Amino acid sequence: MAAPEEPAFARRIDPAREPGLSPEQRRLMAQVEHAQRQRVLQRRLRGRNTLLALGIGAVTLGIYGYTFYSVSQERFLDELEQEAEAARARARARAEGAAS
Repeated sequence: MAAPEEPAFARRIDPAREPGLSPEQRRLMAQVEHAQRQRVLQRRLRGRNTLLALGIGAVTLGIYGYTFYSVSQERFLDELEQEAEAARARARARAEGAAS
């Protein structure tokens, strides 16, 4: 005679309707279920927080990289330096012309 097969998972019961459970057992079951829900919630939040941190980090690095790129493209200081050098050369030429 074969033994009845047991399910591969635990059978879920409703503590309020289950006969033979004492109030203490019902309270303990409610505490365990609450603790399990909290663990699942924390695991979900940890994953979301990780994704959020990676997203914020990517945006920050993108802004930082773009700022360096755009600053390296600016040549206005080079142009000002060239103009200043040309003005110094003209001033030297005038000073030499006036001195001779």
